Amino acid sequence: MPGELRISIGQHSDKGRKAANQDFHGAIVPNEPQLSLKGAAIALADGISSSNVSHIASESAVTGFLSDYYCTSETWSVKTSVHRVLAATNSWLNSQTRHSPYQYDKDKGYVCTFSAIVIKSATAHIFSIGDTRVYRVAGRSLEQLTQDNRVVISSEQSYLSRALGVDSQVEIDYLTLPVTTGDTFVLATDGVYEHLPARTIVETIERGAGDLDRAATLLVKDAYDNGSTDNLTIQIVRIDQVPDGDASEVLGAATDLPLPPLPEARGIFDGYRIVREVHASSRSHIYLAVDIEANTAVALKIPSIDLRGDPEYLKRFMMEEWVARRVASPYVLKPHTLTRKRNFLYTIVEFVEGQTLHQWIIDNPKPPLEAVRQIVEQVALGLGAFHRLEMLHQDLRPHNIMIDATGTAKIIDFGSTRIAGVAEAAAAATAEPVLGTVQYTAPECLLGETGTPRSDLFSLGVIAYQMLTGRLPYGSDGATARTRSQFQKLRYRPAATINPEVPAWVDGAIRRAVHPDPARRYEALSEFVFDLRHPRAEYLDEAPVPLLERNPLLFWQISCGLLAVAVMLLLARFAGLR
Repeated sequence: MPGELRISIGQHSDKGRKAANQDFHGAIVPNEPQLSLKGAAIALADGISSSNVSHIASESAVTGFLSDYYCTSETWSVKTSVHRVLAATNSWLNSQTRHSPYQYDKDKGYVCTFSAIVIKSATAHIFSIGDTRVYRVAGRSLEQLTQDNRVVISSEQSYLSRALGVDSQVEIDYLTLPVTTGDTFVLATDGVYEHLPARTIVETIERGAGDLDRAATLLVKDAYDNGSTDNLTIQIVRIDQVPDGDASEVLGAATDLPLPPLPEARGIFDGYRIVREVHASSRSHIYLAVDIEANTAVALKIPSIDLRGDPEYLKRFMMEEWVARRVASPYVLKPHTLTRKRNFLYTIVEFVEGQTLHQWIIDNPKPPLEAVRQIVEQVALGLGAFHRLEMLHQDLRPHNIMIDATGTAKIIDFGSTRIAGVAEAAAAATAEPVLGTVQYTAPECLLGETGTPRSDLFSLGVIAYQMLTGRLPYGSDGATARTRSQFQKLRYRPAATINPEVPAWVDGAIRRAVHPDPARRYEALSEFVFDLRHPRAEYLDEAPVPLLERNPLLFWQISCGLLAVAVMLLLARFAGLR
């Protein structure tokens, strides 16, 4: 397939002069779409010689890594996926040692060193624990990309400072590098790299370019002939082609479907009976429809007429359904189960009988504090489901939250969602456009920085403020600010100056949630939700807000009134003197 990642791998392992081979290695190059979403994985482990069971540790580490990595969420970044897998592997190996005769002598337990490369799109993600090395061929030499986790006592004595399975927690070295066609990487155990000069390795790889397995075999033999007394394992990875697209191309494959006509009420469209149009905007058209086969009410969403010539928009449109099928939460809109082939480009989701939060705010200008809390809590739980998958909604606003007939809040519209696992596979390191609505978008995103869960928290804080006051925390200044200095000059208007029913401690929680500096916001959504119900001492002890800040109009009215009285008194006194 043109444009996809292509790599060649050669590998060989031998027990050498030892009685058994305690090394283990492996590699997986999956088919699409996993190749774009997860990449190709290559791993190598080396058991330590003092242990009689380290070969079990090596095999478990490599086989567990290669199988479990591809079972992690497609939305996670490579770093998150690998760290989760290796943390679990490390815990299992450490547990095996603690429940074995070697619990007091870890050097004899289930321990090994480990290195791995994940090639995803145009990036190499390199992980290392111990002293198995990863190199990159640089001209006629080798560039060592990993550091040996060893403590050197003398020229003849050293010991591992870090290995997989030694402790209950493990520290993993991590490095990313851009790759281009022709780049070659080498993974090797100390039985090989300590007995072969870099030039020999490079020249052997060049001569064996057409058969990397044979090149790996020759290098193991050369190391053995040079006196290696250890197990010998080497892997050679060559990048034959770097993809010219990104992971979102795979997710948006359905854009090959023809664009649909605008349905008409009471008409039949692809197995759905159209009831009526419920929403139309520059971004999409949404209809209430009935799935004739299942006799179920659904919402049918088709692409905007105005944007049908924009391939990026169409790609994001189809990614909405991909996102919806991976986020499991009662507070997030659910996709409708498709039971037949789609003949046009559209999405089907559950139909929510209710109103948008935008309309709810209009209908409830002075809502009870408890009603606001409940909506914020439900939206926070929905956002949490996104964040656990390393996804950011990025367009949280009252129009994108539905309140159904039971009072349940549901997050909708995932067209701006940022997926970490897809974003890191972008073809080029270009600045991401601001996809959300400016009034609710966190300042760091407007400044071109990558958003974080605290960015979604900012949006939720703005919504909470708006529900209580009907206004925005920074007024029109927040929507027009575009530079860092402008954001630093923003002044939060206390909610109590607009709605005296808002307690100072609730206002303090919202103020922190919408702080322009993400480092000064809450670290987690749960903290914000907790503080909306439990008064925090620092917010209770805050000094009273000056009248000028609370109500500037009243301040100047009072000031002008006092000034007028003073002038009248002076005039009266002057007239009396005359």
